Amino acid sequence: MAKRPPKPWPAFLAFCMTVIASTLSAADVRVGIIGLDTSHAVEFTQRLNDPASTNFVPGARVVAALPAASPDIAASIDRVQGFTSAVRDKYGVRIVADVKELLAAVDAVMVLSLDGRAHVRQMKDIVAAKKPVFLDKPVAASLKDAVGIYMQAEAAATPVFSASALRWNPSVLAVATSGVTDPSGAISSGPAPKMEHHPSLFFYGIHPTEALFTVLGPGCASVVNTATTGASVITGKWEDGRVGSLYAMHTWPAAYQVTLFGSDKVVGQTTEGGDYTPLVREIVKFFQSRTPPVTAKQTLEIYAFMEAADESARKNGRPVLLRDVLVKAECPPKWMLPAKKS
Repeated sequence: MAKRPPKPWPAFLAFCMTVIASTLSAADVRVGIIGLDTSHAVEFTQRLNDPASTNFVPGARVVAALPAASPDIAASIDRVQGFTSAVRDKYGVRIVADVKELLAAVDAVMVLSLDGRAHVRQMKDIVAAKKPVFLDKPVAASLKDAVGIYMQAEAAATPVFSASALRWNPSVLAVATSGVTDPSGAISSGPAPKMEHHPSLFFYGIHPTEALFTVLGPGCASVVNTATTGASVITGKWEDGRVGSLYAMHTWPAAYQVTLFGSDKVVGQTTEGGDYTPLVREIVKFFQSRTPPVTAKQTLEIYAFMEAADESARKNGRPVLLRDVLVKAECPPKWMLPAKKS
């Protein structure tokens, strides 16, 4: 029997990527990815590199990526090969051998490694290049390391920002901009399954936490955590008297919901849906302007809220001041609420 000729997939794929590349502007920001062990690597690349996608975001393209994975986290090591193949073969991204090669090829960097512990080392390698960095969640595996990353970036004059996609979820923004009169507080709920080697809320808990802060804004002074095996209820007291509650379900999956309470009405999130596209738009604008849409102070307050929640649980539900955990993490005073005068 005569052998069939080889399938023309490699040539066809190369042709497709040539067509895609030809539609991308030479003025686009050239983006490099560090960490291909999370679905964000594929999702963000698809939005930047595929003009045929309904979610396409113009202005930047991923041109190079450095695989990275943590052998002691199954969700990382088990997926890195598949995600690497996807960004390379489907979206034409060049896979590089080290950070030096990546930085030579790009204008901006997305650090997407799943493991927050890796971000300290990865950021140390790239901040000297002074190229803008989007740092995916979690910023780090401890509040102290998160503070250290922002201090390191500031010392190097390297623009950096990190945020949950829920900050720009249209349904969350509709609640935040609803114009309720005299808001007294809000409740946010969502999944927060625990991840080994990290504080309990840093992985998925960051999403409903950031939704809470998106609706209420900054200014949380203290938290109390009532923790059980299945869920934690973290109540934050804001400096102006408002109260924000996070109902963190230690299960997966679970629905996201945020509700804002005003004197004239109560406004709740009407749809849970949303995707990464609004976040990717913000990342592109940041890469172009070098101005972070979320400041170090705002981000570190959110991480202090989550760290203080764990500290309150360790203290059997006693109140914990965010300022205290930030001081312990060696945070500069400019990134925390001022101390109350006695």
